[in-house]
Parts: sequence; C-alpha cells; structure tokens
Amino acid sequence: MNKNLIFRKSYVDGNWTTDGKKTFKVTNPANGKTIASVYDGGIKITKKAIKSANKASNNWSKYTAKERSKILEKWNDLILEYTESLAEIMTLESGKPINESKGEVEYGASFVKWFAEEGKRAYGDVIPSHTKSQRVIVIKQPIGVVAAITPWNFPLAMITRKVAPALAVGCTIIIKPADETPLTAIALAHLADKAGFPPGVFNLIVGTDSAGMGKTLCDSNLVKKISFTGSTEIGQLLMSRSSKTLKKLSLELGGNAPFIVFEDADIEKAVEGAILSKFRNSGQTCICVNRFIVHNKVYDEFTSKFLLAVSELKMGDGMDKNVNIGPLISQEAIKKTESFVKDALKNGGKLITGGNSIDKYFFEPTIIGNVNLEMKLAKEEIFGPVAPIFKFSSDKEAIDIANDTIYGLASYFYSKDINRCWNIAEKLQYGMVGINEGLISTEVAPFGGIKSSGQGREGSKYGIEDYLEIKYMCFGNIK
Repeated sequence: MNKNLIFRKSYVDGNWTTDGKKTFKVTNPANGKTIASVYDGGIKITKKAIKSANKASNNWSKYTAKERSKILEKWNDLILEYTESLAEIMTLESGKPINESKGEVEYGASFVKWFAEEGKRAYGDVIPSHTKSQRVIVIKQPIGVVAAITPWNFPLAMITRKVAPALAVGCTIIIKPADETPLTAIALAHLADKAGFPPGVFNLIVGTDSAGMGKTLCDSNLVKKISFTGSTEIGQLLMSRSSKTLKKLSLELGGNAPFIVFEDADIEKAVEGAILSKFRNSGQTCICVNRFIVHNKVYDEFTSKFLLAVSELKMGDGMDKNVNIGPLISQEAIKKTESFVKDALKNGGKLITGGNSIDKYFFEPTIIGNVNLEMKLAKEEIFGPVAPIFKFSSDKEAIDIANDTIYGLASYFYSKDINRCWNIAEKLQYGMVGINEGLISTEVAPFGGIKSSGQGREGSKYGIEDYLEIKYMCFGNIK
C-alpha cells in the first residue's frame, strides 16, 4: 500500500484541517484490524466547508469550460496514474476484491474524463420570438454550492460521478463520504489538490456525526443542491429536511432488482450475467440482482448451471487476486443477511447452497429455491450474496412479480425474442433495464431510478443537467 496516499484529515479551502483532536478508527472488514485513525470532523467543519465553497463559487463559475476541463483532465490523469494504490486502499477499507477495486478506479475516472468534455456542451438556446421587437435567449448557469453524500460500497466512483459534472459546469462542492470508507475519498482529495483546483472549489469533510453534518448541509441556504446515494429512508429524510430551503436533490436510493430468465433465453449467457450482477462486491451494490425470476421450463437447467458457477467462486481477503467474494462491510450486514436466509427457510424456501457466515466477516454465496412473495427477501433489499429464485409460467406473471415492489432502480432479463424484448423492457417499471446483459453501468448512459429508488440521473449527457439552472433572457424594444 502506498502510505503517501493515506491521509487522516478533512480538506477544506485548500488546506488539510481538523475539528479538534477526536479521531475514529477505519478497519479492514476482512479481519477487523485497524488501518488508520482519522480525525473526526463534525458540524463545525461542515459549516467551515460551506463557507469555503460559497466564497469560491463566484470565481470558479467565471472560469471558462475549457479552463475547468484542463484541471479535470489533470485530475483524471492522476487518478489513473495511482490506480494500483487507490485500489489497494479501497480493498483494505471496503473489503472489495482487488480486481473489482481496480475496475472501480478506472470506472470512476471515466466520469471525470467524460464530464471534462461534457462541460463544454452545456448549450443554451435561441428561441424564435413571438414578436418582432423581442429576442428570446436561454442560457444555463451553475447552480452553486453542491453537497455530495456518498456511500461505502463504491467509495471512489460515487464521488466522481457526482463531483465531476458539478465541477465541470462551475459549481463548487462539499463531499461527505461514508465513515466506513473515508481513506479512498481523502486520497481523491489529495489528487484533486495536486490537479490544481483553486482553494474552496473542492472540499471534503470526514466525520461520524452523519446526522448532524447532513442536517447542517440541508439547513444551509448557501448549499443549493444535495446529491445522495444510500438508503431510501435516509433519502426521504434528506428530502424532508431540504424542503425549507427548496434545494435541488438527486437521490440514488435502494433497489430490488429482478432478473428474469425466459424459456427461450440463452442459459449459458444468463448464468454469466447472473454471476456478474448478483455477486459483484459480495452482493453489496444497489443494482445487484435481488430476485431471480425463472420460467418453469428452464428453472432446473438454470439453477443447476448457476449452482456450478457459484461453486467456482473463491471467498476470502480481497487483497488476494484470485478472490471473487470478499467480506461483508460489518457485523450488522452479516446479521441482516442471516436473517433473510432464516426467514426464507422458515417460509418454505429450499437451501440449494451456502447459507452460513464464515469467520465472523464473510458470508457464503447462497442460493435459495422455492421462493415465494411472503418472504422478506422478496420485498426488501438484500445487500448480500444471497440469490433467491422464483418460478413463473407466463410473461404477465413475470412482469407482475418483477414490478411488485416499491423500488424501481435496475432490472434485467434474458430472451432471444426481439418482440418480447421490446415489450418486456417497456413494461418493467425501472429506470434501467439490462437486456441479455448483467453489467450495465457506464459513464455514457444515465444511471438512476424511479419510484422509491430516487430521482435524477448520473452519468451521460443527462447527468449534467441537475447542476445547472436555466435562465430565460428577453431582449425587448429591438428595432
């Protein structure tokens, strides 16, 4: 591990700073060992960051898109230069397998590269006027100070996906990373400092008082937008608290992704997609499959081939390059996963493989058959390596099961029938649909959900719009 990238303080107004002497430990979820002690910021440092970002806002917004792009390009280059070191830090604090961590660094950098260019394309309009003496112009301007509250499961990419578009169009930012995984975020701030962002443009605050720090961001009239990735419950709380200041919100919340396998599916490809979309980061992603919905005619074939593929997964410390399944993030996560398995078996489910926690920190890749809608895992987000398999007999039944949830983030299905593909894709009540594909995340496409999975989109040309205000200008009395 590159110790030169391990920092322990918040980064505000171009300086490394603390709020007192209080610290908290960052531990490795694979063994419980302490990696580092980080200074624990709080409300005081949050207020300081808000003041810093607001002070820098006017100057940064006056930079040309090309000038901002050059600094973003430098940040992108530095992230890629330090891929190995960033990946090691990420694996140590999140447990994610090292190969996945390297993939995340590259994925995260792709947003910086994309929006460095896309910021130059925040086009306005000249609208044909309704009178001869007027001209109608529309321009887009940065919204101002943006707060990004990010989760532990993607400690780098969830930052760049939010921060890059904000910076590209002239917003200043305040990042509040998860206290489980602050080291990756702090290393990113160090690289941003090296890239040359002016003081106050890029601020990162670290602390365990998430409620107090979040409330401070919500209550501030200077913070114009909050972008949050996390649970639906916290998203609702942020929305409620932001109502007094009428902030713009982007919310990427919980999921309950279905994975439908129709009778005409390529089963081999479906199994490949299932492994990718279920067991990535030990099932701890918001777009991981939560429910496999398999046609009666191919249920046995799919299940047996899926079982074989799962049996080949290697579980262990993520620093081992051969490991596919790392630890769960916490003991609470282990207990929650155990509760899903116990409830499913109690309600008639069949344990096909797995079902046990190992060495306190790991949970076996698990498949449960004979699943029904009465089980908790049918309604709630699992966020662990448990794969429940439902049966269905008609397209309507598959759609009904898939849509029977408050969530609407990601969904997947496999079929060779082009007519069915169009029809099913249009009927699935989700913001994203993978059709014969289990890995759908990319910087060029809009990421986000509907219903209780949130609002707004990240990535792609659509991802820049939430950081801009539309201004209509009417020129009158033109002769």
